[in-house]
Formats: sequence, structure tokens, C-alpha cells
Amino acid sequence: MEYPPESIHTLIPREEVRIEKPQRYTSRFRTTVVQEKKSSKDAMKTMGPAKVEMPSPDKYLQKNSRDNKLPEKKASTKAGEHSYTHRKPDVPTRSDVPLMGLHSNKDFVKTNVVETTMSEPRKPKPIYADTKRGHRQLLEDSGLVPKYIQKKDYGETPQYLNQRREEVQRAQQEYDQYVSDRMKEGAMKVLSAEERSSIMVGLKKNWEDLNRQYQGLSMVTDTITKKHRKERLEHAMRQLESHISMLERYTTIYVAND
Repeated sequence: MEYPPESIHTLIPREEVRIEKPQRYTSRFRTTVVQEKKSSKDAMKTMGPAKVEMPSPDKYLQKNSRDNKLPEKKASTKAGEHSYTHRKPDVPTRSDVPLMGLHSNKDFVKTNVVETTMSEPRKPKPIYADTKRGHRQLLEDSGLVPKYIQKKDYGETPQYLNQRREEVQRAQQEYDQYVSDRMKEGAMKVLSAEERSSIMVGLKKNWEDLNRQYQGLSMVTDTITKKHRKERLEHAMRQLESHISMLERYTTIYVAND
């Protein structure tokens, strides 16, 4: 409550109570952190080296030093090209006296008429229009011109195909020679047609038995045993299928005696 200045409660003065705040917390690592931050900042202050060599006063910026200069032309060795090794003569001045007394018996009018008469007209390149607005393209690049059948080697087998065919024949001959040598040694024998058909019948019968077992599995494989059995049946059927396809693909099969 606030009392008036002449209240009985304010006759005796009271001492003011000062609240002392606790000292502010400062970390003991503050100085270390400040030094590390300052060192890292000073290291990244510039984009280049800290100490740069000052330019020499002799190397000052001269006039037209920043203009792009064309490279000097070298002397050409090919025929028909201009050579700029020698400087051309200067343009004659007004005070120079021209050469007098030079005459030519050439009739330029008749020469031009003869050259024009004997010259062949320029043949236009064949083109075709592919849009209604008249967009034109060269006919030679369109693929409509039969220019490949006019080549000298048209219809001949390319050289790389002949080389590949020779390599295949050579490899087949080497394999046949190896097989014949092994047959002579008695290490291999050829599987007869009866044995091949009997083996194929047995493989197909085994595949049918495994397939019957596979079809009899439960729809839900909720246990590890069911899952493992299903995987074993699938792996066995896959192996039988690969053996059957191999027997059907090859008619001649060699079997080792050992």
C-alpha cells in the first residue's frame, strides 16, 4: 500500500535493502576459444597470399598495352596462298608520275565473250521439299539417292567379317583336333543317341517328380522349414532344366571315361 507523506507509518525511516546480484558466470575456456577463433579468422582474411610483391615503377601501364593484337602471319609454303613476308609497295602519291606508253593488244570484250560462251553453266544441287512451306534439303543426304550401289566394292563381304569367319573356323578346327586326340587316347567317348534319349527321359521324369512335390507345397510359407524346402525344390528344378536344355541343344556330347 502507498501511504500519504504525513502517515504514521512513515515517521520512522527504514533502511533500503539492496539486492546483490551473483557474479556473472564466465567459462574458464573463454580465452582459448577466443584465440582459436581469431587465428582461424586471420588465416582466411585474404583470397590470395598475405604478402604480395609490389609492382615495379618501371612496369607502368602503357598506352594501347591492353589492346588485342593479332598474331603475325607466317610465310606460307602452299601454292596459291599469299605471303606477307615482304612489305607491299606504298600507295603512289599525287606527285608521282605514272608509267606512260604501256599498251596491250588484248581485246577484253572479245575475250569475255569467248570465255562466257565456252564456260559450262553451273549445275544446281538436287534438293527436295519436305514441308508444305517449301523447306528444302539436299537430296544426297536424304538417303533417297542410290549412291552406295555404285561403289566398286558393293555387294562384297567386308574384310573384318571374312577375318572373323576365318578365326571361327580356325578355332573349330583346333577344337576338333583336340577332341580327336583325346578320343585316340581313350580319355573321352561320344554319347550315343540311345544313351542321350534315356538320360533325357530320366531327367524329365525327375523334373516331373520335383514339380509334383512343388505343387503340393502349402500356399503360405510361414516357417523356416517350409521356406528352405521350397528353395531346395526350386534349385533342383532349375538345375534339371539347364541339363535338359543342354541335351536338346547339342546332338554330339562327349563324356570323360574317368
